[in-house]
Amino acid sequence: MLPNLVVDTTVLPPADRFDFWYALVAQETAPVHITSARLDDFVAYVQTIDLGRIRLASLRYPSLHATRPAGLVRRAEADIYQLTLPLTGLSTLVQDRTETTLVAASHFTLLDTGRPHIARHRADGPDLATTITVQIPYAALPLPPDRLRRLLATPMSSRVGVAGLLAHHLRSIAAHPEQYEPNQAEMLGGMALDLLAATLAQHLDIEGVLSPEARHTALRARVVDFIDRHLGSAELNPRSVAAAHHISLRTLHRLFEGEETTPAEFIRAKRLERCRRDLTNPLQAHQPVHLIAARWGFPDKAHFSRVFRARYGHSPQAYRAAHPPPER
Repeated sequence: MLPNLVVDTTVLPPADRFDFWYALVAQETAPVHITSARLDDFVAYVQTIDLGRIRLASLRYPSLHATRPAGLVRRAEADIYQLTLPLTGLSTLVQDRTETTLVAASHFTLLDTGRPHIARHRADGPDLATTITVQIPYAALPLPPDRLRRLLATPMSSRVGVAGLLAHHLRSIAAHPEQYEPNQAEMLGGMALDLLAATLAQHLDIEGVLSPEARHTALRARVVDFIDRHLGSAELNPRSVAAAHHISLRTLHRLFEGEETTPAEFIRAKRLERCRRDLTNPLQAHQPVHLIAARWGFPDKAHFSRVFRARYGHSPQAYRAAHPPPER
Protein backbone atom coordinates (compact mmCIF):
# COMPACT_ATOMS: atom_id res chain seq x y z
CA MET A 1 0.00 0.00 0.00
CA LEU A 2 1.11 3.56 -0.65
CA PRO A 3 2.33 5.53 2.40
CA ASN A 4 -0.78 7.19 3.81
CA LEU A 5 -2.37 8.62 6.92
CA VAL A 6 -6.09 8.32 7.72
CA VAL A 7 -7.81 10.61 10.23
CA ASP A 8 -11.44 10.28 11.37
CA THR A 9 -12.67 12.94 13.80
CA THR A 10 -15.51 10.70 15.05
CA VAL A 11 -13.01 8.84 17.26
CA LEU A 12 -12.70 12.05 19.32
CA PRO A 13 -15.19 13.64 21.71
CA PRO A 14 -17.49 16.04 19.76
CA ALA A 15 -16.09 19.09 21.58
CA ASP A 16 -12.54 18.29 20.43
CA ARG A 17 -13.20 17.47 16.79
CA PHE A 18 -13.09 20.90 15.17
CA ASP A 19 -9.90 22.04 16.93
CA PHE A 20 -8.18 18.84 15.84
CA TRP A 21 -9.31 19.29 12.23
CA TYR A 22 -8.22 22.94 12.27
CA ALA A 23 -4.70 21.96 13.33
CA LEU A 24 -4.58 19.11 10.83
CA VAL A 25 -5.48 21.37 7.89
CA ALA A 26 -2.75 23.82 8.89
CA GLN A 27 -0.24 20.96 9.02
CA GLU A 28 -1.21 19.20 5.80
CA THR A 29 -1.96 22.22 3.58
CA ALA A 30 -1.52 25.81 4.79
CA PRO A 31 -2.90 27.69 7.81
CA VAL A 32 -6.38 29.14 7.21
CA HIS A 33 -9.21 30.60 9.29
CA ILE A 34 -12.12 28.13 9.23
CA THR A 35 -15.72 28.67 10.31
CA SER A 36 -18.61 26.23 10.13
CA ALA A 37 -22.15 25.84 11.44
CA ARG A 38 -21.13 22.39 12.71
CA LEU A 39 -18.44 23.44 15.20
CA ASP A 40 -20.11 21.57 18.07
CA ASP A 41 -19.92 18.22 16.26
CA PHE A 42 -17.46 18.49 13.37
CA VAL A 43 -17.54 15.13 11.58
CA ALA A 44 -14.74 15.00 9.02
CA TYR A 45 -12.32 12.54 7.42
CA VAL A 46 -9.02 12.89 5.61
CA GLN A 47 -6.61 10.48 3.98
CA THR A 48 -3.25 11.85 2.89
CA ILE A 49 -1.01 9.92 0.49
CA ASP A 50 2.66 10.71 -0.01
CA LEU A 51 3.56 10.57 -3.71
CA GLY A 52 7.13 11.79 -3.56
CA ARG A 53 7.29 15.40 -4.71
CA ILE A 54 3.54 15.88 -4.23
CA ARG A 55 1.01 15.00 -1.54
CA LEU A 56 -2.54 13.91 -2.32
CA ALA A 57 -5.38 14.30 0.18
CA SER A 58 -8.92 12.96 0.04
CA LEU A 59 -11.20 14.92 2.37
CA ARG A 60 -14.82 14.76 3.55
CA TYR A 61 -16.23 17.52 5.71
CA PRO A 62 -19.42 19.52 6.45
CA SER A 63 -20.14 22.94 4.94
CA LEU A 64 -17.41 25.41 5.87
CA HIS A 65 -15.80 28.73 4.99
CA ALA A 66 -11.98 28.97 4.87
CA THR A 67 -9.99 32.19 4.52
CA ARG A 68 -6.24 32.62 4.12
CA PRO A 69 -5.66 36.37 4.58
CA ALA A 70 -2.46 38.25 3.90
CA GLY A 71 -1.53 38.14 7.58
CA LEU A 72 -1.45 34.35 7.63
CA VAL A 73 0.50 34.28 4.37
CA ARG A 74 3.18 36.54 5.86
CA ARG A 75 3.42 34.54 9.09
CA ALA A 76 3.59 31.16 7.37
CA GLU A 77 5.48 31.42 4.12
CA ALA A 78 4.38 28.87 1.53
CA ASP A 79 5.77 27.87 -1.82
CA ILE A 80 3.00 25.43 -2.65
CA TYR A 81 0.31 25.29 -5.31
CA GLN A 82 -2.89 23.46 -4.42
CA LEU A 83 -4.96 21.61 -6.98
CA THR A 84 -8.59 21.36 -5.83
CA LEU A 85 -10.91 18.76 -7.36
CA PRO A 86 -14.37 18.68 -5.68
CA LEU A 87 -16.24 15.40 -6.10
CA THR A 88 -19.47 16.31 -4.28
CA GLY A 89 -20.98 19.49 -2.90
CA LEU A 90 -20.43 23.03 -4.15
CA SER A 91 -17.07 24.80 -3.94
CA THR A 92 -16.47 28.50 -4.52
CA LEU A 93 -12.88 29.74 -4.61
CA VAL A 94 -11.54 33.29 -4.74
CA GLN A 95 -7.98 34.42 -5.47
CA ASP A 96 -6.47 37.52 -7.12
CA ARG A 97 -9.97 38.99 -7.67
CA THR A 98 -11.01 35.87 -9.59
CA GLU A 99 -14.01 33.99 -8.20
CA THR A 100 -15.27 30.68 -9.52
CA THR A 101 -17.78 28.06 -8.47
CA LEU A 102 -16.71 24.57 -9.44
CA VAL A 103 -19.14 21.92 -10.68
CA ALA A 104 -18.50 18.79 -8.60
CA ALA A 105 -16.72 16.00 -10.50
CA SER A 106 -16.53 18.25 -13.57
CA HIS A 107 -14.01 20.99 -12.80
CA PHE A 108 -10.85 21.61 -10.83
CA THR A 109 -8.78 24.70 -10.19
CA LEU A 110 -5.36 25.78 -8.99
CA LEU A 111 -4.64 27.95 -5.95
CA ASP A 112 -1.38 29.52 -4.80
CA THR A 113 -1.07 29.10 -1.02
CA GLY A 114 1.58 31.83 -1.08
CA ARG A 115 -1.19 34.33 -1.84
CA PRO A 116 -4.43 35.17 0.02
CA HIS A 117 -7.49 33.19 -0.97
CA ILE A 118 -11.01 32.26 0.13
CA ALA A 119 -12.70 28.87 -0.14
CA ARG A 120 -16.38 28.19 0.54
CA HIS A 121 -17.54 24.57 0.51
CA ARG A 122 -21.19 23.60 0.80
CA ALA A 123 -22.22 20.00 1.34
CA ASP A 124 -25.24 18.46 -0.35
CA GLY A 125 -27.90 18.52 2.34
CA PRO A 126 -26.95 16.35 5.34
CA ASP A 127 -24.10 14.67 3.44
CA LEU A 128 -20.46 15.66 3.66
CA ALA A 129 -18.65 17.50 0.88
CA THR A 130 -15.90 15.44 -0.74
CA THR A 131 -12.77 16.93 -2.28
CA ILE A 132 -9.41 15.75 -3.55
CA THR A 133 -6.50 18.16 -3.18
CA VAL A 134 -2.90 17.92 -4.30
CA GLN A 135 -0.06 19.94 -2.77
CA ILE A 136 2.56 20.80 -5.41
CA PRO A 137 5.82 22.67 -4.68
CA TYR A 138 6.44 25.61 -7.00
CA ALA A 139 9.64 24.00 -8.23
CA ALA A 140 7.82 20.81 -9.29
CA LEU A 141 5.80 22.59 -12.01
CA PRO A 142 8.01 23.45 -15.00
CA LEU A 143 5.87 26.41 -16.04
CA PRO A 144 6.47 30.17 -15.66
CA PRO A 145 4.89 31.41 -12.38
CA ASP A 146 3.73 34.66 -14.02
CA ARG A 147 1.83 32.63 -16.61
CA LEU A 148 0.33 30.31 -13.99
CA ARG A 149 -1.14 33.32 -12.15
CA ARG A 150 -3.59 33.69 -15.02
CA LEU A 151 -5.09 30.30 -14.12
CA LEU A 152 -5.46 30.76 -10.37
CA ALA A 153 -9.05 30.12 -9.22
CA THR A 154 -10.24 29.62 -12.79
CA PRO A 155 -12.34 26.53 -13.64
CA MET A 156 -10.73 23.83 -15.78
CA SER A 157 -12.68 20.84 -17.06
CA SER A 158 -11.79 17.54 -15.40
CA ARG A 159 -13.75 15.43 -17.86
CA VAL A 160 -11.97 15.70 -21.22
CA GLY A 161 -8.50 15.42 -22.71
CA VAL A 162 -5.38 15.24 -20.58
CA ALA A 163 -7.26 16.91 -17.70
CA GLY A 164 -9.73 14.02 -17.70
CA LEU A 165 -6.86 11.55 -17.54
CA LEU A 166 -5.33 13.52 -14.65
CA ALA A 167 -8.61 13.48 -12.71
CA HIS A 168 -9.04 9.74 -13.31
CA HIS A 169 -5.45 9.10 -12.20
CA LEU A 170 -5.90 11.05 -8.96
CA ARG A 171 -9.31 9.53 -8.17
CA SER A 172 -7.98 6.00 -8.72
CA ILE A 173 -5.09 6.57 -6.31
CA ALA A 174 -7.34 8.20 -3.69
CA ALA A 175 -9.97 5.46 -3.90
CA HIS A 176 -7.59 2.47 -3.83
CA PRO A 177 -4.12 3.24 -2.45
CA GLU A 178 -3.90 -0.42 -1.47
CA GLN A 179 -3.62 -1.53 -5.10
CA TYR A 180 -0.14 0.01 -5.42
CA GLU A 181 3.20 -0.89 -3.89
CA PRO A 182 5.05 1.68 -1.73
CA ASN A 183 7.89 1.85 -4.26
CA GLN A 184 5.42 3.04 -6.91
CA ALA A 185 4.66 6.30 -5.08
CA GLU A 186 7.33 8.37 -6.86
CA MET A 187 6.27 7.04 -10.25
CA LEU A 188 2.58 7.79 -9.61
CA GLY A 189 3.44 11.28 -8.38
CA GLY A 190 5.62 11.89 -11.44
CA MET A 191 2.79 10.83 -13.75
CA ALA A 192 0.41 13.19 -11.98
CA LEU A 193 2.88 16.07 -12.30
CA ASP A 194 3.41 15.43 -16.01
CA LEU A 195 -0.34 15.25 -16.68
CA LEU A 196 -0.95 18.42 -14.63
CA ALA A 197 1.85 20.31 -16.38
CA ALA A 198 0.46 19.24 -19.78
CA THR A 199 -3.05 20.32 -18.76
CA LEU A 200 -1.93 23.75 -17.54
CA ALA A 201 0.37 24.28 -20.53
CA GLN A 202 -2.53 23.47 -22.86
CA HIS A 203 -4.73 26.07 -21.15
CA LEU A 204 -1.90 28.61 -21.48
CA ASP A 205 -1.04 27.56 -25.04
CA ILE A 206 2.61 26.99 -24.11
CA GLU A 207 3.01 23.23 -24.62
CA GLY A 208 6.43 23.91 -26.13
CA VAL A 209 7.96 24.66 -22.71
CA LEU A 210 7.22 21.17 -21.37
CA SER A 211 10.02 18.68 -20.88
CA PRO A 212 10.23 15.73 -23.28
CA GLU A 213 9.29 13.46 -20.35
CA ALA A 214 6.10 15.41 -19.64
CA ARG A 215 5.11 15.40 -23.30
CA HIS A 216 5.82 11.66 -23.49
CA THR A 217 3.67 10.92 -20.41
CA ALA A 218 0.78 13.05 -21.64
CA LEU A 219 0.85 11.55 -25.14
CA ARG A 220 1.02 8.00 -23.86
CA ALA A 221 -1.89 8.66 -21.48
CA ARG A 222 -3.95 9.98 -24.40
CA VAL A 223 -3.06 6.93 -26.50
CA VAL A 224 -4.00 4.46 -23.74
CA ASP A 225 -7.29 6.29 -23.13
CA PHE A 226 -8.06 6.17 -26.86
CA ILE A 227 -7.36 2.43 -26.97
CA ASP A 228 -9.56 1.79 -23.92
CA ARG A 229 -12.46 3.67 -25.54
CA HIS A 230 -12.18 1.89 -28.91
CA LEU A 231 -11.41 -1.71 -27.95
CA GLY A 232 -14.63 -2.94 -29.52
CA SER A 233 -13.92 -1.31 -32.88
CA ALA A 234 -12.80 -3.59 -35.69
CA GLU A 235 -10.78 -0.63 -37.01
CA LEU A 236 -8.58 -0.39 -33.90
CA ASN A 237 -4.96 -1.20 -34.69
CA PRO A 238 -1.58 0.53 -34.32
CA ARG A 239 -1.97 2.35 -37.63
CA SER A 240 -5.40 3.80 -36.69
CA VAL A 241 -4.12 4.78 -33.23
CA ALA A 242 -1.15 6.60 -34.74
CA ALA A 243 -3.36 8.36 -37.28
CA ALA A 244 -5.82 9.50 -34.61
CA HIS A 245 -2.98 11.18 -32.71
CA HIS A 246 -1.18 12.57 -35.79
CA ILE A 247 2.01 10.65 -35.05
CA SER A 248 4.03 8.10 -36.99
CA LEU A 249 3.98 4.38 -36.27
CA ARG A 250 7.59 4.69 -35.17
CA THR A 251 6.66 7.32 -32.57
CA LEU A 252 3.78 5.14 -31.36
CA HIS A 253 6.15 2.21 -30.84
CA ARG A 254 8.53 4.43 -28.87
CA LEU A 255 5.75 5.14 -26.35
CA PHE A 256 5.76 1.47 -25.36
CA GLU A 257 9.49 0.78 -25.52
CA GLY A 258 9.97 0.78 -21.75
CA GLU A 259 7.28 -1.82 -21.13
CA GLU A 260 8.59 -4.72 -23.22
CA THR A 261 5.45 -4.74 -25.35
CA THR A 262 4.33 -3.40 -28.71
CA PRO A 263 1.19 -1.38 -29.43
CA ALA A 264 -0.40 -4.43 -31.10
CA GLU A 265 0.40 -6.64 -28.10
CA PHE A 266 -0.95 -3.98 -25.74
CA ILE A 267 -4.24 -3.77 -27.67
CA ARG A 268 -4.58 -7.58 -27.75
CA ALA A 269 -3.90 -7.86 -24.00
CA LYS A 270 -6.53 -5.21 -23.26
CA ARG A 271 -9.08 -6.99 -25.45
CA LEU A 272 -8.36 -10.37 -23.86
CA GLU A 273 -8.80 -8.87 -20.40
CA ARG A 274 -12.22 -7.50 -21.38
CA CYS A 275 -13.17 -10.96 -22.71
CA ARG A 276 -11.93 -12.64 -19.53
CA ARG A 277 -13.94 -10.20 -17.42
CA ASP A 278 -17.13 -10.79 -19.41
CA LEU A 279 -16.72 -14.58 -19.31
CA THR A 280 -16.84 -14.44 -15.49
CA ASN A 281 -19.60 -11.81 -15.31
CA PRO A 282 -22.81 -13.37 -13.87
CA LEU A 283 -24.90 -10.99 -15.97
CA GLN A 284 -23.39 -12.51 -19.12
CA ALA A 285 -23.41 -16.14 -18.04
CA HIS A 286 -25.63 -17.14 -20.98
CA GLN A 287 -23.85 -15.02 -23.59
CA PRO A 288 -22.15 -17.28 -26.18
CA VAL A 289 -18.38 -17.16 -26.05
CA HIS A 290 -18.05 -16.24 -29.71
CA LEU A 291 -20.27 -13.17 -29.24
CA ILE A 292 -18.18 -11.96 -26.31
CA ALA A 293 -15.05 -12.44 -28.38
CA ALA A 294 -16.49 -10.60 -31.38
CA ARG A 295 -17.58 -7.72 -29.16
CA TRP A 296 -13.96 -7.11 -28.17
CA GLY A 297 -12.32 -7.45 -31.57
CA PHE A 298 -11.91 -11.21 -32.04
CA PRO A 299 -14.24 -12.22 -34.90
CA ASP A 300 -12.30 -15.44 -35.63
CA LYS A 301 -13.33 -18.06 -33.04
CA ALA A 302 -10.31 -20.31 -33.56
CA HIS A 303 -7.87 -17.41 -33.30
CA PHE A 304 -9.57 -16.14 -30.14
CA SER A 305 -9.45 -19.55 -28.49
CA ARG A 306 -5.76 -19.90 -29.33
CA VAL A 307 -4.66 -16.48 -27.99
CA PHE A 308 -6.91 -16.77 -24.91
CA ARG A 309 -5.38 -20.14 -24.00
CA ALA A 310 -1.88 -18.77 -24.54
CA ARG A 311 -2.54 -15.94 -22.08
CA TYR A 312 -4.68 -17.62 -19.40
CA GLY A 313 -3.74 -21.30 -19.72
CA HIS A 314 -7.28 -22.48 -20.47
CA SER A 315 -9.70 -22.34 -23.35
CA PRO A 316 -12.42 -19.67 -23.00
CA GLN A 317 -15.04 -22.36 -22.26
CA ALA A 318 -12.86 -24.04 -19.64
CA TYR A 319 -12.04 -20.70 -18.02
CA ARG A 320 -15.73 -19.82 -17.78
CA ALA A 321 -16.54 -23.26 -16.33
CA ALA A 322 -13.83 -22.82 -13.70
CA HIS A 323 -15.30 -19.46 -12.63
CA PRO A 324 -19.06 -20.03 -12.35
CA PRO A 325 -21.29 -17.20 -11.10
CA PRO A 326 -22.07 -17.35 -7.36
CA GLU A 327 -25.27 -19.11 -6.38
CA ARG A 328 -28.10 -16.91 -5.15
